[in-house]
Order: sequence, then structure tokens, then C-alpha cells
Amino acid sequence: MTKTEMLEAVEAAKDIHKKEMEKIESIIKGKSVEEPTALGKMECACGQWFYANEDMMKKILGHQLFERLDRTHERWHKDYSRVYEIYQNQKQRKSGFFSKILNKNMDALEYDKLKLYYKELTQITEELFREADTAIRRITALQESKFN
Repeated sequence: MTKTEMLEAVEAAKDIHKKEMEKIESIIKGKSVEEPTALGKMECACGQWFYANEDMMKKILGHQLFERLDRTHERWHKDYSRVYEIYQNQKQRKSGFFSKILNKNMDALEYDKLKLYYKELTQITEELFREADTAIRRITALQESKFN
């Protein structure tokens, strides 16, 4: 993997999580989502690339930054699973998740939880992006000869 390819991949990983947050926001607003966000850190497109290139990432980023990225990414998916659980529970109810939100009949407690989880997920996303930006700075600072 070249330096340019790695930089593009880290930027793409950020974009993937931005789009996932947009999906989650759509769920909260009661809009239909074609493909729900992957639950596991290794199931999302970002994770598939990240873990497929784990050895190279550790070599280039160093073990500490790699581990911070890994932990933050894992926490993101763990926290997202709480949103997904509410989404699935409401979807299985008689009227369906989206119609309940649109009709404002969704249980107020569940909706408040959903908003709280989204807020927490937003904070973790910002942390994930800070770590990714650190990775981008580190990759940019290295000479091309470090990449193969």
C-alpha cells in the first residue's frame, strides 16, 4: 500500500462513519434506511479495510495509535448497538418503528434514550475523527519509502 493509498483509505473511513451517522440521524427522524449500519467493528466497510491491513497500519501508525483507533472504533459500534436495539424493538411492534415516530406514538422514554445514545455516539464519532486526523498527520509526515 502506498502512502497516497493509505491517506485516501483513512479519509474514506472517516467518510464512511459520517454517512453512518447520517443514517442514524435518519432513523431518529423517522425516515427509512435501506441498509442499517453494521453492528460489529469488523463488519463495516471501515473495519474491513482497517483490520485487513492491520500489520501495515501498526507498522506505519505505531501500536499505540493503532490501539486507540481500534478501541474507539469498537466503542462506536458498541454504542451504536444500543440505537440498533431500539430500532429493532420498535420495528417489530404492530405499527412499525417508522410509523410510530412519524405519528409521534413512539414511547417517549425510548425516544429520549434514542436521542441520548445519538448524542453519545456523536461524541465518540468526534473522538474517532480526531484519532483518524492524528493518523493522517503521521502518515503525511512519513517518507514514501516507509510504504510498500
